[in-house]
Amino acid sequence: MKTQDSIIRLHRAILIICGLALATVIVLPIWRIELDAAQYPEGLELLIYSYKLDGQVEVINGLNHYIGMRTLHADDFIEFTVLPYLIGIYALAFVLVGALGRRKLLHILFSAFLLFGIVSMVDFWRWLYEYGHDLDPAAPIKVPGMAYQPPLIGFKQLLNFGAFSIPGIGGWIFIACGVLLTYCAYAEWRITRIPILGLALAFSLQACGSDGPKPINFGNDQCAHCRMTVSDARFASQLVTTKGRAYSFDDVQCMVAFVKSGGIAREEVARYYLPDYSNENKLLPADGLFLLKSESLKSPMRGDIAAFANETDLEKVRKIHGGQRITWEDLWK
Repeated sequence: MKTQDSIIRLHRAILIICGLALATVIVLPIWRIELDAAQYPEGLELLIYSYKLDGQVEVINGLNHYIGMRTLHADDFIEFTVLPYLIGIYALAFVLVGALGRRKLLHILFSAFLLFGIVSMVDFWRWLYEYGHDLDPAAPIKVPGMAYQPPLIGFKQLLNFGAFSIPGIGGWIFIACGVLLTYCAYAEWRITRIPILGLALAFSLQACGSDGPKPINFGNDQCAHCRMTVSDARFASQLVTTKGRAYSFDDVQCMVAFVKSGGIAREEVARYYLPDYSNENKLLPADGLFLLKSESLKSPMRGDIAAFANETDLEKVRKIHGGQRITWEDLWK
């Protein structure tokens, strides 16, 4: 049964495949260091596995003796003892997370694997630094200020040898598994964030709309000021508080009187709304409307004020009913 915390099937399959591939890293060369010089036209190769050193180790040790570098022996590295087990544990973890399909476990695995990769590279760099700098002072060849640290990755010239360091097959598999794990973790993170962002947007829109006008039930709703039934949509008005509560009125004059009389504090009002007289009486923010006052309009409480979204509509009605234009501010004087 799929839950909200479940990883999608594609990502689960990727994790299981990565786990199986990671298991092969135990027996494959993880890193390769090549040494090229005129006296060795075919080059010398040092292969680093999870549990041993391979390649022309003895030849390289013989050359290193001349510059005072320590000889390379797998027994000198505790990493060769624990690394196969660590890789095996991570391989199993990949498979288990893919099989269980829990997003929380995926993010834990990603964090742990990232930390493992960083620690491994730092440890490898430390190993290269110590071997390249901790030289025997009695070495036959001494170059003042010269260090022989091979590059962590890439090329570096060391006397007459060119040293080239690059991941081996196992290293590339390790890197590929890390990249795919990162992709899965990021993709699952996006999946969880998109609904959350969508929900947040919905709440934001709702919050923004909380001070918007509410539908008026004409013939049933009472005017908050005079308690008469709100029946004429052409003149009905409304105010909405900062908390989203709506007060309806049968006339804009009642709404102004309600606020002036202390029915509600002005600072608690989020917005005032008046109906657009020429546009199906749609409630619009009052401070952006054009107002016409004419006794022939005959509004319910004889405020006799009609609101318009544009001046053209106002002038059309004015030709019929006469009257004078006023502003929203005029009502509060």
